[in-house]
Amino acid sequence: MRIGVLTGGGDVPGLNPAIQTITRQAADLGWEIVGIRRGWCGLLEFDLNDAEASATTCLSALTPASVRTIDTLNSTVLQTSRTTLSTLDARTAHILKVIEHLELDALIAIGGVHTLAYGARLQAEGVKINTIPKTMDNDVFGTDYCIGFSTAVSRSVDAINALRTPAGSHERVGFVELFGRKSGETALMSGYLADARRVLIAEVPFDMERLADMLMKDRADNPSNYTMAVISEGARIEGSNAVEYGDLDASGERRLGGISDTVSEEFKRLTGAGTISQKLAYLMRTGTPDALDTMVARSMGARAVQHLQQGEAGVMMAVRNGAYESVPVSTCTEGQRRVDVAAYYDANEYRPNIHNINEKPMFLG
Repeated sequence: MRIGVLTGGGDVPGLNPAIQTITRQAADLGWEIVGIRRGWCGLLEFDLNDAEASATTCLSALTPASVRTIDTLNSTVLQTSRTTLSTLDARTAHILKVIEHLELDALIAIGGVHTLAYGARLQAEGVKINTIPKTMDNDVFGTDYCIGFSTAVSRSVDAINALRTPAGSHERVGFVELFGRKSGETALMSGYLADARRVLIAEVPFDMERLADMLMKDRADNPSNYTMAVISEGARIEGSNAVEYGDLDASGERRLGGISDTVSEEFKRLTGAGTISQKLAYLMRTGTPDALDTMVARSMGARAVQHLQQGEAGVMMAVRNGAYESVPVSTCTEGQRRVDVAAYYDANEYRPNIHNINEKPMFLG
């Protein structure tokens, strides 16, 4: 068999271990692995009229020798890009021709919601494809866990705790902004584990004056006269929209970022107290994956190949109720994965409220 592998969407730690495992497992079966560079753009931009040049820019041969040390590298050796179903759909006929030209018997796509949704689209066209979910937001519907989530939380907890030093030294309120456009799970878990007093998530708008009063009391209750708040980039003040900037990106959305600065300035206006505003942004994506992300990446990569070996395509790798499972590849398009506010969040106090964890997933998703 000849298998194409790609990574799409925002990069996360764990992609290279998945690529490495897929390559080794396939090679053991005598299969050929073709890396497709820059996600779906590698197929979208492949020029059938100049196939030789396109192969150089859009493809990358993957062998056990070439992937030997990639698990020690950051990000993804195949590069990535952001795309949406809407931007790709009009070019599906071209992409199908490229897949045929490359003589790919199957694809393995690793990505977030948009990447996997297009995988489901190709599967409906008859392409044999298995998918692997990855995203720091942990928001792919149909799985309790996505590659990259644990490392993002670990990086964030370290940063929140490190920022306690300047916040305490200057007796300020610290606002730490994390990724999370529509799902606040990364902020919720990071704030919970770092013991931040308030956590603002994308799912629940907040009242600025009430928040300011809470934070002033939190600061006063701390002998060191400071406090910390964690904010999802998609969080918003009641009556306002999420803070956006720039032009529409390839996924059809503007970038989010800056809610921590907005809240910080409003807090200072209301209280006169000093603040620290810190956006972690891409620092959440840096470095090699932690042990959990490495384990899940390797396990999902191996399982994706095993499905193909067993003649099974059209499945998404998943973790559900603490166990590895496989679900139809279209599952990711059938709903939205968001924080269960009733189970894990106090919307009145703007803080995690995790009380009954019996039979809940390890990461409480």
